[in-house]
Amino acid sequence: MTVNQMDASVKADPTVHLEKGSQSEDSSDHGLPSDEKTDGKIPRVESTAETDAFIDLMNAQLAPVEKRSSIFRPTFKDPRYFTWTMVLFASMDGLLFGLDQSSISGANLTLPYDLGFTVRQQSLVNGLMPAGAVVGALLLSPVNEYFGRRGAIILSTILYTIGAALEAGAMDYAMMLSGRLVLGLGIGIETGTVPVYVAETVERRFRGNLVSLYQFNIALGEVFGFVVAAIFIRVKGNWRYILGSSIVFSVIMFTGMLFLPESPRYLAHSGKTLEAFAVWKRIRGLNDPASRAEFHIMVLSVEEREREKANKTGGNHFAWLDLFRVPRARRAFVYANTMMLLGQFVGINGIMYYMSVLMTQIGFDPVTAVYMSMANTMLPGFFIGLVLIGVSYTLDLVTQQTATVGLYITGLILYMGFYGTYACLTWVIPSEVYPTYLRSYGMTSSTAMINLGNFVISYNFTGMQEAMTKPGLTLGFFGGIAVIGWFYQMIFMPETKNLTLGEIDIVFSKPTKRLAQENISNVTKAASQIAHFRFKELFADVTKERVELDREVFGH
Repeated sequence: MTVNQMDASVKADPTVHLEKGSQSEDSSDHGLPSDEKTDGKIPRVESTAETDAFIDLMNAQLAPVEKRSSIFRPTFKDPRYFTWTMVLFASMDGLLFGLDQSSISGANLTLPYDLGFTVRQQSLVNGLMPAGAVVGALLLSPVNEYFGRRGAIILSTILYTIGAALEAGAMDYAMMLSGRLVLGLGIGIETGTVPVYVAETVERRFRGNLVSLYQFNIALGEVFGFVVAAIFIRVKGNWRYILGSSIVFSVIMFTGMLFLPESPRYLAHSGKTLEAFAVWKRIRGLNDPASRAEFHIMVLSVEEREREKANKTGGNHFAWLDLFRVPRARRAFVYANTMMLLGQFVGINGIMYYMSVLMTQIGFDPVTAVYMSMANTMLPGFFIGLVLIGVSYTLDLVTQQTATVGLYITGLILYMGFYGTYACLTWVIPSEVYPTYLRSYGMTSSTAMINLGNFVISYNFTGMQEAMTKPGLTLGFFGGIAVIGWFYQMIFMPETKNLTLGEIDIVFSKPTKRLAQENISNVTKAASQIAHFRFKELFADVTKERVELDREVFGH
């Protein structure tokens, strides 16, 4: 029996049926995971005997072609260790992202003078990396579909290496821009792929925490960027070492990924069921009945999702237009991308890229500025921090230097700390709010939007400082955006915590006016309960809302 015949036998299995409210496994849709109910109908098998028969069939097909363990196909005695190894290497790609984001800050102290850049040229050097990431984000879906998760991550590490090498060896403006652009392409591909790869390879109970490891590695990489700058700040041509340091990590990541397999869910999504089974045996094992059942359901879910996608789009190759013409999808698109832009327009990456320069503006010498930048990223809001930073610019630097420095550093610590909580949401929300068949397009748009906002702020940062003055930029513009964002989130942001993706679908099916009315009512009621210390009532209302949503989704 061929693999195709085997797949056909699975599709024809009469024991497979659809049950409302049963839980599915993650599959994928154009490069993104979907751990959710599909219109309330999810494939399920009746008994372990059916799963055992399916696994036996797979083993029989795999036996003649199964390859032995080798240096490029390592197998651990306990498959869980292999999974953790995969997660470690994949998530560390986020470290490269963070490192390349913050390393430019230290380089900005000497790079413009060594290569003779004008202020506008240096602005483009800072901004071209996120501009390249926009292009990389737009390539996210086709790259994932053609190369797979593993291939996309390997490609991103290659782009990281080439980009860093061009930066470190730059002899003129054009070469530096080329390096920043290539680096941005790698970032755009990597940021949308790594969380997917991790989510598709680990057990359900670990999935949420391990996906968040990616965001942790981004923050860790940002710290490393300032640490590297501090190490080389006294070395002649220090910016070459600072910008080239990421080559070490990208080579490690590239080498590590060569030993790791493709995501089994991607393989199943691509119709390579036998290869998916072989990988599953290596990384998850088959001794646990739950693991055997999970693989079986995953294969069936992929097939059901493909049928659903065909029905949803009706054979339409322009399904992405539903982001604009279907009200439920349009609400998710507007909300997710507005959240992305608000996160960027409070100035986080502009401040990150120019942090060392900003430190010199309040009186620190270049060496101390690098050390202070490092300290502020290691001591992890918005509005309070921006107010303190803005006020510090109004004080006389000569007569009130201690107060200026104190206010500035305190504001920066608060700002960086509070942004860390918001940054996690910018990756979680887009992965939740889109319908299954539109999730890849939605994530592509959100990834492109966050990098577009990054480019706009980082490219115009110095010009905005000159036009608005330093207090006007931090307190007026960034602080004003933070206040607008606060009201927007409070009024228009649906609460998605602890909701299944099926329940989130119901929430976003409500008209925007109704969502706003419910949010205002809930905020007013919650504020009153908190003011009167009626916390028991507050949490009882939350439980009541959950029960009502469950009843809508499951009918009981």
